[in-house]
This record gives sequence, structure tokens and C-alpha cells, in this order.
Amino acid sequence: MTLAPPTGAAFDGFPRWSEPVEPYAAFPKVTLHDHLDGSLRPETLIELAGVHGVELPYDDPETLASWFTGEVSTPTISHWDEKFGLTTRVMQTEESIARVAREWVIEAAADGVIYGETRWAPEKHILGGLPLAVAVEAVAAGLAEGEAEVSAAGGHIRARQLLCGMRTSPLSFEIARLTASTYGKWGGSVAGFDIAGPEDGFPIRDHLDATTLLHREGIPYTIHTGEADGAHSVWETVHLAHALRLGHGTRVIEDVTLNGRPLSVRTAVKAVAAAREAGLAELVVGKTAQWVIDRRIPLEQCVTSNSKGGVVLGIENHPIDLLRELGFTLTINPDNRGMSKTSISREFRRIEGEFGWGVDEFTTAELAGVEATFLSRPERDALRTELLALIDDFSKVR
Repeated sequence: MTLAPPTGAAFDGFPRWSEPVEPYAAFPKVTLHDHLDGSLRPETLIELAGVHGVELPYDDPETLASWFTGEVSTPTISHWDEKFGLTTRVMQTEESIARVAREWVIEAAADGVIYGETRWAPEKHILGGLPLAVAVEAVAAGLAEGEAEVSAAGGHIRARQLLCGMRTSPLSFEIARLTASTYGKWGGSVAGFDIAGPEDGFPIRDHLDATTLLHREGIPYTIHTGEADGAHSVWETVHLAHALRLGHGTRVIEDVTLNGRPLSVRTAVKAVAAAREAGLAELVVGKTAQWVIDRRIPLEQCVTSNSKGGVVLGIENHPIDLLRELGFTLTINPDNRGMSKTSISREFRRIEGEFGWGVDEFTTAELAGVEATFLSRPERDALRTELLALIDDFSKVR
């Protein structure tokens, strides 16, 4: 068994948003935190915008992509979600939704992904009157088309979707019901649920009716937390909502003290390094953080996105390696491939460069990803076997 990025005209030299040669492109991967509406190819966005009459700030793919990442600063926006407003506005028909889903699968497969869950918010795709369930079926159709196309090109991937409720919306319970009604349909396309959107000021306790429904129905769910808000938000997520995974979860580091003082996510790496150099670095894990560690609740880490989105200033300040050292269960994800101009292969390369991770550390993260998938136990066991065989192949030729 071997793994290489699929070839053919449809793939056009991917993985996209990477260097021309990625040392970890052929490393088998699981992706868990991967937004569908944050991963449009810029060429596709421009084409669909023309079809649907959506005005974009730029019609050049490279400039448009750089505006999404913030490298091009004008026109300015008041909130990051305004950029998602552009991508979702071109995804208001079955055809456009299915196309974006199909292309996401192709991008992920070229990135070495053998199993992926892409998440999206159905309520943002019904502006033209499309029924919620029809939008979900369109994503299912696009994912299936992508799987078939990857297979025809000599690759292999399984793709599933997570339906997102929004912290800012009163519709989270309705989306939870939609998840329950579509769970298991279309070959098991709908794998679970997520709550996304601005975290600070929009507590998860306002959405417990949604999580209670899913818990009662036996449907797995993750929740964005520990990104724009700190340790208390993580506490609510694990103790009130009982999420199986933490979307980002990075700021759980703020429930760790250094010499009696709580760490800040922005300065944790430098503060610990300085204390160790001075010979006095006592790290004490708080109750919430210890709960997450002891129960192996996975953190869906998105290093480049956190660095571009202001959680930390620069990848060198991201606490992923400190979290690893403290015993957290970590998975590696791109968050928004297009809006962060990244791939998991690129994430691997950057983490290796900053923190010295190698095959062993990435294997640990990918095995954690397998365990964290919203698959059945037999499916996870089979995926684990496949992953280990492919990593063995990768190591032999590295």
C-alpha cells in the first residue's frame, strides 16, 4: 500500500496553498477542523460570483486570496465573518454547493488526507430559498463526486460533513434537529455537529438545548472553543455541553500556571522558555485543563489560522508544543484552507521548522485524529490500520 497525491488534470499540481514540493504531502492524514466555506479555490469563487452577481473586492485570484488572508489590507472589514459572507453568498444553489464540496475533496486528497470531515453552516446557504435538507444533500453529492474522482485518478479518500450551528444565531437547535434527521443518510455523509462563530460574548450555555438533543440521540459533536475566549469558555464546553472534541481549544493553556501565575496564550511560549532559562519554571495544570488531559478530549489545533487570526502573534508563539509536553491530545488541521492559504502538509512543515516535530510526533497526532473521528469503532480500527501501513511506506522512502 502506498500513498501519493492523485494525478491528472483535475488536480493540477496540488496540494494547493503549499510549496511546490512538500516533504509531508504523501504523509497520510486525517482532517477534522476544515471549513468548507473557508476553502474555496479563488478561481471558483470568482467564477461563481460572476454567475450569482456577487461583487468581490478583486477579480485576480492571487490578489483575492491575499485579501482573504489579510496580506492585502484593503478594503477593510469590521469583522472576519464578513469574508465568509462572500463565500457563502456564492453557495446558494445545489450546483454551486456540490461543486465546492467536490473541489474540497480533491484538495484534501492531494494534501494526503485519507479521511476528512468538512464543516459548514446550512443556515448560511438558504438565502435563495433552498431548503436546509436539500443543501445538506448537495454537500453529500459533492463529497461523493469528489471521492469518485479521486479514486478514478488513483487516489483514495473518505469524506464526511459536520453541520454547524452558530453561536450568534437562534437556529442552533433547528440545525441540531437537521443533523439528527440526516444522520446516517447518503452513505453516512453527515457525521456529526459543530457550533461555530464568534465565541467571546456568545456563551455555549445559550445552546445547550441543541447539545442536549444530540447527546440524547447519540450523535457526536464538537464545539469551537478556546480560540477567542479563554479557559472559562473551555470549562462551559466540557462541563455543560459535554463536547467530544474542542475546536481549537488553544486557550486551555490559560488554565495552566507558571510559578503561580496564569499563562496567557500570547506569551506562554516565551514566558516558559524564559523561566526555564532562569532555572525556575513550575508549571501547574488547572482543573479544567486536567479534565481535558485525563479524558483525552482532542484539541483540533489550527496553527497557521491561530497565528493569522490573532490568537497568537506568529507561529513561533503558538503553544502547540507546550500543549504536547503537558499531555494534551492534539490533532493538526488547516481550519480554512483558502482564507489561511494553508494545507496540512504546510502545517506539518511549519511545525517541524518551529518546534522540531518529526514523523513520530506527527504519527501520534494522526493516530489521535483517527480516534477523534466521528466514525464507528470498527471504522476507526480499519482507518488506524490503513494509516499505520501508509506511514510505514512513507518512512521507507523518506
